[in-house]
Amino acid sequence: MKFNKVVFSFLIVVIVVSCATNPFTGKKTMAFVSNDQLFPSAFAQYNQVMSESKVITGTADSEMIKRVGQRISVAAERWLNANGHQGYLEDYKWEYNLIESEQVNAWCMPGGKIAFYTGILPVAENETAIAAIMGHEVVHALANHGQQRMSAAYVQQGLAVVGNVALANDEQSLGIFNQSFGIASNVAGILPFSRAHETEADKVGLIIMAIAGYNPDEAPELWKRMNAASGGQAPPEFLSSHPANETRIKNLQELAPNAKAEAKKFGVTSFRPIN
Repeated sequence: MKFNKVVFSFLIVVIVVSCATNPFTGKKTMAFVSNDQLFPSAFAQYNQVMSESKVITGTADSEMIKRVGQRISVAAERWLNANGHQGYLEDYKWEYNLIESEQVNAWCMPGGKIAFYTGILPVAENETAIAAIMGHEVVHALANHGQQRMSAAYVQQGLAVVGNVALANDEQSLGIFNQSFGIASNVAGILPFSRAHETEADKVGLIIMAIAGYNPDEAPELWKRMNAASGGQAPPEFLSSHPANETRIKNLQELAPNAKAEAKKFGVTSFRPIN
């Protein structure tokens, strides 16, 4: 009973003192680290990665990354402004770079710093697929997913400390707690939290890419190619930070019509050819 009260009190304090609002859902989210702290750190990390990497410039592919990035960021701002979030991107410092690497990866740091690796280009195959990836990664930043994951990790660490303090006088219970807490909190908390972020980024990313003039029907086709490129090698979904590829493809197929309907509200009734 004492343990439950201590944990409950800890969670109440966490919820009260550190909340932000997700612009896409309107829901309160954890925010232990403010953007005033997060953005400068992210910018510094990005600059370090750029200085240590071979950044591709002046090629058709690097220009495509910049072109798609600019269209996606404009589309994101249009959506945010139309939905009552004027000025949301005021502190963003957009940057879009292509890095030479075999990694099949791309990311967007808090504050709008984006990197694509050349290894993802053959899997993407076309500019529309690049827009699907770009939209997904940008939504991670816009929805403060990085901030939330950092906050969740702090909660996990805090609960571990609280548990050890509350059970300090019960050696047997303390041993069981320490053996099981890490696995249980990851499987039941951190991993589902991360998968929810991926699903949200897929959903909103489709809308943003559609507003930018790219056909959202290409997103599930991209993930079919991603699945093939991975050789189908992936852990069970409940042990992964990402939805299973099959789940993701099905979700994207079901969400594409909604993305087109949202884009139509912004006057987008046709899309660029997929090539």
